Order: sequence, then structure tokens, then C-alpha cells
Amino acid sequence: MGWMDDLIAARAAASSKTQMIATEDALPGRSTPVLAPGATHYLNGNPLQPPFPEGLRTLVVAGGCFWGIEEIFWQVPGVWSTSVGYAGGATPNPTYEEVCSARTGHTECTYIVFDPEKVSLEDLLALFWESHDPTLGMRQGNDIGTQYRSAIYAADEEQLAAAKATAEHYGARLREAGVEDPITTEIAPLTDFYWAEDYHQQYLAKNPHGYRCHSASDVKYRA
Repeated sequence: MGWMDDLIAARAAASSKTQMIATEDALPGRSTPVLAPGATHYLNGNPLQPPFPEGLRTLVVAGGCFWGIEEIFWQVPGVWSTSVGYAGGATPNPTYEEVCSARTGHTECTYIVFDPEKVSLEDLLALFWESHDPTLGMRQGNDIGTQYRSAIYAADEEQLAAAKATAEHYGARLREAGVEDPITTEIAPLTDFYWAEDYHQQYLAKNPHGYRCHSASDVKYRA
């Protein structure tokens, strides 16, 4: 095979990874979660999965490789726990390899548990917008595929409205900065969230020199 054939094959592979799979064509998955119950946060020991203490709220966002996005949010005062997993697709309890195949429809997500008395939803969403480039579609940086798409999966109608309002606000900030590409972030109610394998949880705390790929537009949410 010559270099031109290699190039065509590479482009075809990249293109297939950026096409959302139809629900009926998604991988079947499994009935058993890939993360065992009772998992706790590597840094603070708090549970990764519900039930959580009364008064705490949750938010699910996606902005590229979930290792780096989770690291950003666990450092925020008022965030009680973070974890990573998969949402937005059709395959139940997928593995990481299955998600990377672009045959599940899921994107890599960070699950944030926070105290609204200590950090506001808008502040968390502002950080989300600033921490990646929401105009890139099915990629972040050099990572290409449906599992790297930007998304906010809202826990309730209040979050859904806030997500849309902050997207509109940040879109205006981008235009003011001369960014012409529109925001491509998927904003939808959260249906199912599937926790990722244990080795992905708080990955960059366990592997401080690990991979941190997520782009950023360098445009601030607030003037």
C-alpha cells in the first residue's frame, strides 16, 4: 500500500469516528457496571456514586479527555466529589475501549457533586466553558471522535435552563473576541450515566505526569 492509500485509509478512519452511531447499531453493552459499588475518591475519600449527603447537587459535563476535565473540577472549593464516566449514548455499561470505538454514542464525562451553598452552578458552568473549546465539534485538540464532543447533561429543568443561558452568554463572549465558529456543545437532560473503570477515576492524581489534552479558546466567561 502506498502513501496515498495510507492517507485515504487514515482519513476514512478519522471520519468514521466523528459520525454518531444510530441507536439501533450501537454495541449491546452489559447489565453489570464496570465500576464496582462503593468506590471512593482517591484524594478525599468521598463516595463517587449516590446516595450523597442532603443538600448536595450533581452536574455532568464533557469537554474532551475526561482525565483533565475531572482534575480541573476536583480543585474547586465547594466541589465535594468528582468522577468520570460515559453519557449521551445508547450502550449500557460500556467499557472504555467500546466508547473509543465510536460505536456506543457516549462521550467522556465528568460527574461533579457540589455544595450550592459554597459554589454556584453558574460558576461551575463558567469554568466548564473556559476549560475547553466548545466550538470544535467531535474533537478536542488532537483527540478526534464522538467521545470527545462537548456536552452538558442537566440533572433537572433548572440546570437545563442555566446551561442554555450560559451557552448563549459565552457564545456572545466568543463573538466579541472574534471567534466566528458557533458553539457545538450538546445540551440535553441527563438520561443515564455509566461510571468508568476504576483506573480512570482521578487518573491524574494517581498519575501526576499523565495526559491532559483539552483545548481552550482563552476567552473568559466574564469580562
